[in-house]
Formats: sequence, structure tokens, C-alpha cells
Amino acid sequence: MELDKVQLNLLEQVADLHSVPEGAYNIRSNGYALGRRSSANIEIIPKQDKPGIDIFIKPGTKNESVHIPVLLSETGIKDLVYNDFHIGHDSDIVIVAGCGIHNGGDLQSEHSGIHSFFVGKNAKVKYVEKHYGEGDGNGENIMNPTTIIEMAENSYMEMETAQIKGIDSTIRKTSAKLSDGATLVIGEKILTHGKQKAITEFEVDLSGEKSSAHVVSRSVAKNDSYQEFISKVYGNNLCNGHTECDAIIMDNAKIAAIPEIKAKHPDASLIHEAAIGKIAGEQLIKLMTLGLSEKEAEEQIIAGFLK
Repeated sequence: MELDKVQLNLLEQVADLHSVPEGAYNIRSNGYALGRRSSANIEIIPKQDKPGIDIFIKPGTKNESVHIPVLLSETGIKDLVYNDFHIGHDSDIVIVAGCGIHNGGDLQSEHSGIHSFFVGKNAKVKYVEKHYGEGDGNGENIMNPTTIIEMAENSYMEMETAQIKGIDSTIRKTSAKLSDGATLVIGEKILTHGKQKAITEFEVDLSGEKSSAHVVSRSVAKNDSYQEFISKVYGNNLCNGHTECDAIIMDNAKIAAIPEIKAKHPDASLIHEAAIGKIAGEQLIKLMTLGLSEKEAEEQIIAGFLK
């Protein structure tokens, strides 16, 4: 498998890789599998009925990772993929996904990834997903990721998602159902500018006894961009749930935060928080007294906020 300069740059942006990774991986480029490798404990099998792969992680697998980046380097590509992760009990793994688009033409380039996670008992998963867009053409970059999570007893999943450049339109949907003692932690970071639009929808069912979820979104909206954050947490048992949206608004941007919590059990403890505001003037002044321009001060504050 050989990657050109554009593909290598996209791979670095979305997966922090400078070359083909060690261990198990599946690299998809422009709608086709560019390269794939399984390992002794992680098996990657192409689906027969639709585009995508099944990833099987053996029970007890520890300290291993699998990379499944998607790269689009041609304009006009519309890519749809279904990836299912079957994570064996008592395993502890890292999954690195993400999609990078380089659009140098006038047509829309679009990727829709539908990822389903079946997390076994006592398993621990860290899932990292980055979205990135670039290109010198006038075509739009569109990404619509969907994540579906089913967590067995006493499992743990940490999900980190980031979209910080070049995506003109995105609808990001995540739904999860937690069994007894399961824990889900989600951290989202989004930056929009120009006329970009980003909509995020989270829906978490805390169905298991002593299950818990912590959902946090941090975002910055600049220029004439629009963001919408929708979070729904349902407490169906003795459980703990927390959802939070913290956003910085700038220029003529618009942001909507719509949190919803429903307690369907007397021992459900649920909290939602939402805050939208501009950069504090004293923060800018403090950095400008250190020699930074106003624009440099803003960029530093934003970088720290989204770190």
C-alpha cells in the first residue's frame, strides 16, 4: 500500500500517523479499502452485504489498538460505510477512527460513517474520532457520523471526538444504552467558521443499575456559522447522568443548546448544564499586555479552551 502526499497529510491530521500503523488497521480511501491488516487478537473482516467492516476483538485483549481512518482526496465522492466493533469481555483497547477530506474541486465530498459498538462485560474502550477538511476548490466538505453503543455489565467507554477545521456541514448522532455498572464518558470539541453548520445529537439510556454517563461538549462558533447541541439523558434505574455544553460565540455566529434529562426512577440522579458566551475582555487585555495582537490573543484563548 502506497499513500501520496495528500493522503499522508490527511492520515496525520485524523489519526496522528505518519505512515502505515503497526498492528491491526483498515485504511479506506475514496470509497475503497486501500489497505487492511488483522492481528492475533483483532480480526478485521469486510462486510458482504454492504460497505464496511466487522472488527472482532478477542476476550482478554490488553494494551492493543486498531486504526480505521477514512480518506477522501477526490472531489464529488459520496462515501457511506458501516463499521461494527465486537469488543470481547475483559479487554482493554484503543480504537482510532476519523475522516479527512481534501476537496480540490467544485463538487460536494461527503462521508457518512455508521459505527456500532458492542462492548462486552468488564471491557474498557477508548475511542478517538477526528474530522478534518481542506482543499483549494469551491466544493463543500460534508460529514455525518452516527455512533451506536451497547454496553454490557461493568464496561467502560471513553469517546473523544473533534472537528476543528474544514467541515462545511455535519450532523453528528450518538446513541447509547448502558447495562448494570456501565460507564460512558464523552468529550466533544467543535470549531466552526465562515458559514459552516454543525449539529450534534446525544441520546443516552441509563437502563442499568449504577450505570453512569458524563457528556461534555466544548465548542467555538465564529463568523456566520451555526451550531446546535442536543443532548438527551434518560435515567431508567439507580444511576448518575451529567450533560454539559460550554460554548464561545463570536462575530455573527449563532448557537443553540437544547439539553433534556428525564428521570424514570426515584434513584436516578441527573444534571444538565449549558453556557454560551463571548471571550471575556479581561482575558484579551491580559494577553495583549504581554505583546500579543488581539487576533493572536483570541487564537490562544480558543486553543486553550478546545485543548
